[in-house]
Amino acid sequence: MSGRDDRGEGGGGQDGQNLNRLIELTLDENSIGRNTPDVEHERKVAIFDLLENNIFVLEGRPPGPYTLHLSITDNRLVFAVGDAGREPMMSHLLSLSPFRRLVKDYFIMVESYHEAIKTAPPSRIEAIDMGRRGIHDEGSQLLMERLSGKITVDFDTARRLFTLICALHWKG
Repeated sequence: MSGRDDRGEGGGGQDGQNLNRLIELTLDENSIGRNTPDVEHERKVAIFDLLENNIFVLEGRPPGPYTLHLSITDNRLVFAVGDAGREPMMSHLLSLSPFRRLVKDYFIMVESYHEAIKTAPPSRIEAIDMGRRGIHDEGSQLLMERLSGKITVDFDTARRLFTLICALHWKG
């Protein structure tokens, strides 16, 4: 049996550590518009959570661990992947056009949620949060499909990356 399952786990690292993972993620500050404190907080939490637990596999490339620098250029998300020493391994451009509606809807739901928690009854807050989670799930699935064949991520990693796409794409 190999040291890697279909999700990229295993990898044969010391102490069973998963090598197919991100150990560092940086964002291109020039690509990021000004964000609200809520969006900034969500972005920081997503990065922290992503680095704590993720599955990230470069198809047809040596196992990681990897570093990732995300930026936006000409409405494309640039995944600049490096090895543990930050030496470039590959770049992948991902069109953001298929995400445009989901990102817009996601932030409408986030704003609605933050307004609702001030005065709305718990049932309304829960309904808005369920809608937000549904949009987030749809964006995560789309991201996994769009990366297919180049980069493999699990659903939780895709969710956190989708949060970052929203934060990078949101202009305030």
